[in-house]
Amino acid sequence: MFRSEFNSDEFMKIDFEKSADKLIPAIIQDAQTQKVLMLGYMNREAFELTRESGKVTFFSRSRRKLWTKGETSGNFLTVADIATDCDADTILIKAIPAGAVCHTGADTCFGEVNENENFLYELEKVIRARKENPPENSYTSKLFDRGLNKIAQKVGEEAVELVIEAKDENAELFKGEAADLLFHFLILLRAKNIELSDILEVLKQRRKT
Repeated sequence: MFRSEFNSDEFMKIDFEKSADKLIPAIIQDAQTQKVLMLGYMNREAFELTRESGKVTFFSRSRRKLWTKGETSGNFLTVADIATDCDADTILIKAIPAGAVCHTGADTCFGEVNENENFLYELEKVIRARKENPPENSYTSKLFDRGLNKIAQKVGEEAVELVIEAKDENAELFKGEAADLLFHFLILLRAKNIELSDILEVLKQRRKT
C-alpha cells in the first residue's frame, strides 16, 4: 500500500546531477514476489510524480517526455516502497503490478514468469484485476459493483457459516467454508485498498512485542 512517508525530505538527497541528462536508473521490483520487473529512467519531475501519485512514472529517453507505466494498457505499477542506493544515484521501487509489465505481454522485461510461491498473493492479483478490469459475468466484479457494505456483509455471512461447520465433524465442509471466508476477506481488503502484505506486517510487528 502506498505510504505517505515516501513524500519525506530524505528523498531530496537523490543526485540527479551525476549524469549529463539528469536521469538516473529506477529498478522496479515486485513487492510480493521479489522479481525484478523492469528498468526505467527518472528525472526529478518523474520521481516527484511517482511519489505523489503512487503510480510509477518514468522519463522516456526516446520520446523525451514523462510517461506513467500503464497509462495505455491499464497495467499500472502501484508503489509499495522506495529506496535509494548508497551513492544516491539509483532508485529501487518495490511495486505491485496490475498485469503484464513488458510491452511484449510478458510478466517482466527479462522474460521471467512473475509468480509467487504463496498462492494467496496470486489470488490477490486475480481479485485486483477483477476490480480494475471487470470481465463480464464475474462474481467477484459484481460483488465490487454492489459496494463495500455488501462485501462486508458477505464476509460476516461466511464467518458465521464457518463457525457453524466448526461445530460438526465434516472436515470437507469446514475446509470449504474456510476457503469461502478467506476468499471474501481478500475481496474486502481490495475494496478497502489494503494489501495482504499490510496485514501480514501487522502480525509480524505483534510477534515482536
